[in-house]
Amino acid sequence: MHVSDSLVIGAGQAGLSASYHLRRLGLDHVVLDADPDPGGAWRHRWDSLTMDDVHGVADLPDSAAPGRGGDRANAVIPDWFGDYERAHDLPVLRPVRVDRVESVGDLLVVRAGDRSWTTRTLVNATGTWTQPFVPYYPGGDTFRGEQLHTVDYPGPEHFEGKRVLVVGGGASAVQFLGELAPRTDVLWVTRREPVWREEWDAQAGRDAIALVEKRVRAGLPPASVVSVTGLGLRPQEQEAARLGVYDARRPMFARIEPDGVRWSDGSFEPVDVILWATGFRPAVSHLAPLRLRSTHGGIPLLSIGKDVQTAVTAAADPRVQLVGYGPSASTIGGNRAGRAAAIAVLRYLREQEQAAAG
Repeated sequence: MHVSDSLVIGAGQAGLSASYHLRRLGLDHVVLDADPDPGGAWRHRWDSLTMDDVHGVADLPDSAAPGRGGDRANAVIPDWFGDYERAHDLPVLRPVRVDRVESVGDLLVVRAGDRSWTTRTLVNATGTWTQPFVPYYPGGDTFRGEQLHTVDYPGPEHFEGKRVLVVGGGASAVQFLGELAPRTDVLWVTRREPVWREEWDAQAGRDAIALVEKRVRAGLPPASVVSVTGLGLRPQEQEAARLGVYDARRPMFARIEPDGVRWSDGSFEPVDVILWATGFRPAVSHLAPLRLRSTHGGIPLLSIGKDVQTAVTAAADPRVQLVGYGPSASTIGGNRAGRAAAIAVLRYLREQEQAAAG
């Protein structure tokens, strides 16, 4: 039986960064990716999302990110990831969808159907894209129109001539409104009043990430960075702003009915589509057998330094590193976390060797 030094689950930005650093440190490892081709979550994004639309993609270690432009992000970034895997000879196996990770003595067994891998440590880089979140509202199953989530977004052309209700207070909701408002009739609802920001700098980013890290360190489920940074409008969203769609935001409806939604004051709003831009949850159900969660529902993480984006080690099991989770859930954070995870793996293996040597 082959026992690897480490195993990485997921070949998105964080997973590729972790693999690069594991290889640089001379650690035997394999990367398991659920998709048939490179690209991570980027390969599933909608066609109208161009490189000018994305909020920024960080460089991978030893490889500059593609520049801005009008090309589709769901083509440019997967091509870049694929080139990166080949250039650095990263040991990616696909498609492999991991079902569960079990602890067997000092080792971890990663299972995918009838296949399994045994490893001394694990780097989890599964992100959130496969876990879309849609909140429950009474009557949701009675709606006769379309209900779509961000993962299902087919592009603005699909919605022409339809009345669309966009639900959510994050960056995706703002982008969807920016695309749809000049084309069709849209409404915007959020649970909380949106907080808009005029300016953004590096310190504001660090402060926001620190707040997310504080939650994770306390064992709480991660909150989105935008919940503490606020929202901004890009140039391509100014037309929607001129049309007043952002100012006309309403609080959440009370229930869903077959042809629309009912507000808490009893008034009715007919809509053809409900577009849920309500975010995602971490894709970590396969880690359940390891019992990493706290009583608060999150996975507490430990940091190897002062940089909050290096908080990657599961407090309940030092064999497990989580990258792209909590404070590292961004392309920049994923890169830093990938390096931190590789260093944590090496440190753990050396400690085990020293303990075995007496």
